[in-house]
Amino acid sequence: MAKNSSSSTTAPDTAWLGRGRHLGPEPEQDVRRNLIALKAAGVLDDFLDLDPVEAARSTALHPRDESADPGPTARRLFEARWRVADDVTVRAQLTTYDPEVRRKEGEGVTWVLAAEAERPWDAHWPSPATMFWPDSDRVDWDHDTVPGVRLRAANYLPKDDDELRRRLRDCTRNSWFIHVVVHEAMTPDAMGQKPVSAFLPPSLRHRVVEHRGTPDQAQIADFAMKRELSVRMPRGGAVVLPTVPPVPGYEAERLTVRSVFLDGSEPTELLDRIKEFAALPRPLSADAERALTRLRQGWHLLTPDEELVHAQGMVARYAEALEAMTKSCDLYREAAEAAQAALAEATGGAGVPRPADPGSVRLDTSPLTALTKAFGRFRGPNK
Repeated sequence: MAKNSSSSTTAPDTAWLGRGRHLGPEPEQDVRRNLIALKAAGVLDDFLDLDPVEAARSTALHPRDESADPGPTARRLFEARWRVADDVTVRAQLTTYDPEVRRKEGEGVTWVLAAEAERPWDAHWPSPATMFWPDSDRVDWDHDTVPGVRLRAANYLPKDDDELRRRLRDCTRNSWFIHVVVHEAMTPDAMGQKPVSAFLPPSLRHRVVEHRGTPDQAQIADFAMKRELSVRMPRGGAVVLPTVPPVPGYEAERLTVRSVFLDGSEPTELLDRIKEFAALPRPLSADAERALTRLRQGWHLLTPDEELVHAQGMVARYAEALEAMTKSCDLYREAAEAAQAALAEATGGAGVPRPADPGSVRLDTSPLTALTKAFGRFRGPNK
């Protein structure tokens, strides 16, 4: 699940996508508790807890293709439905995965979350992440698939140059999140050490990973970012990192903030740059595209009205298929009867072809021609 090969599809503005790791002992249990609590509180309309094999199973009423299969390493699949802005329905799937190779100590469980609304996504809507995961610092669900970084925290850059460059590469190539680097001109107090991403709207807050450079890292971090990403980190400022492949419309100068005051106040300019970057059309990774397709094609949590409409649609489809089969059978029967009649005429009913009278019929109206035409009905139109 760590690979992030790209596709040619751009993320739709109705979707919210995320991928991370849960480092705790019972990730699925954390999800269940949160879903149950939110449904009881009336936040969720409903939810489902599904076995991945059963979720991918195709039935007569709900035929599914391979796009509905979350894969062999899937542990559990959850679906939830809720409403925002009074009447806008949001549908979301969260799937947990075992590592594709043997799990290392502390590696955790990977999760993939795809949500889609009935209209373009509003960053002020509730975060889909906290519809599934508890919004608590005590539950370690918010780690990126890139080791050593997480949401909801200020992640300090590695001191080692090689490790720093490796992290920059991994974050810009393999992560689904937006990455921002903030440089501390001087060591901040407790208020300034809190992540500035906390000031972002709920749905955007859980899409942003914040990195921090200490005062003595100004030159080494700037050099590494210039070499790896062709961007500069201003002393005491911040920059939104580009992605690989690049997001169309990304301008490093435009997305760089020269000064950020880390005193606990709201860094308005930086927040505006993050929102601006988040609004750019972003290419979907291959894994993200599959997650979105699975949400759309493999959805299970239907309302009673949706279930009725779906059943009526399937009945209509099967009726059309049956009618087509009936017509096909009628055509074959007619062709067979015509063939039998032509054969009887050709053999005189004796099973042996009778000699033709050269003067009585023309060549194109002979019994053999009639027989050929009858059998010709069985041939395809292009044969």
